Amino acid sequence: MSDWPRPVVIFQIQAKDVEKQKAFYSEMFDWDIEQSEGSPFLSIPAGKGPPENGIGGILSGAENSAIVIYIQVANLGESLEKTAALGGKVTLPSTDVPNGPTIAAIEDPEGNAVGLVQM
Repeated sequence: MSDWPRPVVIFQIQAKDVEKQKAFYSEMFDWDIEQSEGSPFLSIPAGKGPPENGIGGILSGAENSAIVIYIQVANLGESLEKTAALGGKVTLPSTDVPNGPTIAAIEDPEGNAVGLVQM
């Protein structure tokens, strides 16, 4: 019997200051982050829009090891402006990927890397 590829099904953002990070991600991506009764975790619901069949991934060389989530945004320029206003930092300006989307990278207020994608 052949095996099957395992999809990424959830991501976790760990924070020193949970309330500050909740405020950043809620405002930045319009996420409705709430704590379910009896759960020690805050829940981030699935987004809307493509990709319909889940997410894929990339592996690349880098100076430091890290796992980065990429979040689709409607307007990359506006999102990069919003990043600084919310206490984050732009680490990669808007970049066109050959035969692909336009991407950028930011850090949240605690320095976690986050990729942005405009399809």
